[in-house]
Amino acid sequence: MADGPLHGITVIEMAAIGPVPFAGMVLADLGAEVIRLDRCEPSGLGIGTQARFDVPARGKKSVALDLKSPSGIAAARRLIASADIVLEGFRPGVMERLGLGPETCLADNPRLVFGRISGWGSTGPMAAMAGHDLNYLGLSGALAAMGPADAPPPVPLNLIGDYGGGAMMLALGVVSAALQARGSGKGQVVETSIAGAALALTPMLWGLLASQRWGVARADNLLDGGAPFYRCYECQDGRFVAVGSLEPKFYQKLLDGLGLAGTLKPARQYDKASWPEMAAIFAETFKTAPRDEWARRFDGTDACVTPVLDWTEAPRHPQHQALGSFAEIDGIVQPAAHPIFADTPSGIRGPGPATGADTAEILARLGYGDAEIATPTAVGG
Repeated sequence: MADGPLHGITVIEMAAIGPVPFAGMVLADLGAEVIRLDRCEPSGLGIGTQARFDVPARGKKSVALDLKSPSGIAAARRLIASADIVLEGFRPGVMERLGLGPETCLADNPRLVFGRISGWGSTGPMAAMAGHDLNYLGLSGALAAMGPADAPPPVPLNLIGDYGGGAMMLALGVVSAALQARGSGKGQVVETSIAGAALALTPMLWGLLASQRWGVARADNLLDGGAPFYRCYECQDGRFVAVGSLEPKFYQKLLDGLGLAGTLKPARQYDKASWPEMAAIFAETFKTAPRDEWARRFDGTDACVTPVLDWTEAPRHPQHQALGSFAEIDGIVQPAAHPIFADTPSGIRGPGPATGADTAEILARLGYGDAEIATPTAVGG
């Protein structure tokens, strides 16, 4: 495989769950050497009993060290000192208590970029509290804007806070700082939080709110399911279509495809008073045919009507197949590397490693001798 755009960059990923492994996967797909620093003792991390099921670990290496022993911490410091970037996602203060905080690591390697992400942030009254994606998203204002008006806000998987917000902000931040460090010779700490990164995804909505084009009521706005021409509908077979006919010219295509051009007036598209009747007519009409029949009717049009696919259907869709959007690694179907580069392609460089699979190789690179590597207590293993 050709070298990716981050070839030559070494990243140490402190084993964790949530944003850190996803950010590490993105950097590995882009060509960085990502070494996951695992603990020797069982950590409860991971999502499967076999490494190949841990898709976010793809393309990485694993070093296992005993971070409760002085020799293990010494090896971890040497490993981090050899890298360009370190990623950690513990609660505030954990890395410092291990003796691997940014002050120590930057003293060992002044060019190091120390990327860290926490749940709530390193300061404030909630900094030490536990939480998960749903909690962090709830504090941003965004969760309260999601879902139907007559039900609690839905659980939007963990794609927004953990990955779209936290992991991607972390990855962008450390790559930006590494680029700066190459010119200045000086590294720095890059910090984000899942709560802060989820909030950082919402600037357009805050602008709409300030301009009074968005209200706090759920399912009463243009993009939150309030508009009948921007929501999902159930079809005759119990499956669904997604309708995103926002612009008038697309809305007209929707009416044409549904056979409703003589029933609904295009000029009333944005008239909220007409939305309940419009939604009822759309719902009734979509139930007259199965999902794939609607997909066929709207295929090739600008009506912005598409099928809602499940996990098994998505990889088989012709659009994904044309783009190569999925890959199969060690028998596991998964999203392909992204984005696409013309000259330095991103790519999946193998399945996830077993814990400690690369310990001997990496320790030898750090200068440990064969006897030290072969004796577990030498490095705390």
